[in-house]
Amino acid sequence: MASVTVRYFAAAAEATGVDEETFASGTAGATVGELRELLVGRYGATMARVVANGSFLIDGVVQRDAAAPLGAQVDVLPPFAGG
Repeated sequence: MASVTVRYFAAAAEATGVDEETFASGTAGATVGELRELLVGRYGATMARVVANGSFLIDGVVQRDAAAPLGAQVDVLPPFAGG
């Protein structure tokens, strides 16, 4: 994989200050857990709250398993309220 495009929505976008960023191969890690660690390290406590209860959409499939491999596109989704 050459790069990973990470898109942020709602509280995740607020935590990062951007809607999207692209990481070079290896920078984002190879798994959801490694990406989660990178984002928390980079964006701090606000992002930690988002990823603790949110989910990751990997190439269109929701993943919460830290061992799930990353794809070419990852959407960081905060927890949603409502019904």
